Amino acid sequence: MLSNYSRGLTYSIAALYTLLGLPLFFFPESLSAVFAWKVTPFMTITIGGWCLGNAWIAFITARRWQWNLVYTALIYLWVFGIGELIVFFVFRDKVKLEHPIAWLYAVTLFINAAAALLGFFEWLRIKPNLESNGESMQPIHRVYAIIFITTVGFLGLYGIIAQIGSVGTNGGIFPEIMSLFTLRSFGVFYFSIALAVLPLIWAKSLLPIAHHAFASYGLIVFITFAALIYIRLFDFAKHPGGLLYFGAYLIVGIPLLFAFRKFGTGT
Repeated sequence: MLSNYSRGLTYSIAALYTLLGLPLFFFPESLSAVFAWKVTPFMTITIGGWCLGNAWIAFITARRWQWNLVYTALIYLWVFGIGELIVFFVFRDKVKLEHPIAWLYAVTLFINAAAALLGFFEWLRIKPNLESNGESMQPIHRVYAIIFITTVGFLGLYGIIAQIGSVGTNGGIFPEIMSLFTLRSFGVFYFSIALAVLPLIWAKSLLPIAHHAFASYGLIVFITFAALIYIRLFDFAKHPGGLLYFGAYLIVGIPLLFAFRKFGTGT
């Protein structure tokens, strides 16, 4: 079991992501102009959706705090925090820290990264057993996991290495043209999601998968609502790729509701 220091930091980042995500999600029009870098209101509300989703992941993971159940959710938080902090540093010449919301974003990433480093070194020290009870993982579940990792991982890796003007960066899927700073941030987000699911391919029990899906469900809910609020930006006739943006979340989100009913949420 990881220490109470790690657990406390995980609760702390849950609180920080909540404080950051609420204003970004509910006041994107006013906060987009004073965010840490140049973003549109839709990008702002989407980032707010990430933050609120991260807050739920951190909270429910810290509450359950059993390594063989929550380890992949922690991996997501750790990779996300360190990855986004690296992007923040690489594009530091584009960063604006005049407004408290920008400072809060930076502080949240630093605390998230600190939690990641502490948790990782504790994992190396403890080397916890990942075996868990519950219904056994079936081959079809591994197939679903591989498809998810391949698809989301490709999107994440593409966002990390693609240049502005490359296929899909001109409003073909996301309805607005991103700066390279924003594209890299989105890329790290999706890559973190895919990388965290990777260990579940070798899981023997469905319990950690159920927890991971339940903990991650906030991301699906908030990001989908953000897209619905700004659905006027999507031109599906001209850019049918926008349907993929909606479809990806719905294709994952709707079946998970039935999976929760059948297999539970990892408790």
